[in-house]
Amino acid sequence: AAAARSSSKHRKGRGSSSSSQHFRGRMADYVDQTQKAFQKQGGIFLASKNKRVLAKKNKLGNLRYYRNIGLGYKTPDAAINGTYIDKKCPFTGDVAIRGRILKGLVVSNKMQRTIIMRRDYLQFVRKYKRYEKRHTNIACHLSPCFNVKEGDIVTVGQCRPLSKTVRFNVIDVEPCSTQKPVNVKKQFRMF
Repeated sequence: AAAARSSSKHRKGRGSSSSSQHFRGRMADYVDQTQKAFQKQGGIFLASKNKRVLAKKNKLGNLRYYRNIGLGYKTPDAAINGTYIDKKCPFTGDVAIRGRILKGLVVSNKMQRTIIMRRDYLQFVRKYKRYEKRHTNIACHLSPCFNVKEGDIVTVGQCRPLSKTVRFNVIDVEPCSTQKPVNVKKQFRMF
């Protein structure tokens, strides 16, 4: 009997009501719950009956927060009709694209939601009045709405710092041919 009392006391202390569980269950039906913590979009208020704060209904009839980032880049269909939750996505999260827009080659996509982009450029050497080839590797956040493989050309936009090394976000992808290019990591290509 004492164990039953302690378990009921524990349930009371949690502060979860049946109505909030109902809303969580409803949203969890069409949202990918891949983490231990409950995943939800910031623009959707779960406890509202008929108010849609910032969300719009997608083709499936589900509430989904998405936006146009501007600069002439179209919001991908996977961002509008997808079920992923990514707070660092420029289309469905709270990250603004501002500053520089760069193009480069995908060298590695082994991290979770992060890629390494190689950007080649020419540096002028005044003494010899010639140019030398240089490159830099840039870590970029990759939203789940894009499917990227090594050798693809990506357009990235600068945003606020997302982690220790990540300051750019992928906003467009140009897939490479079906064949994998030879030696992607060392090839010099300017865009």
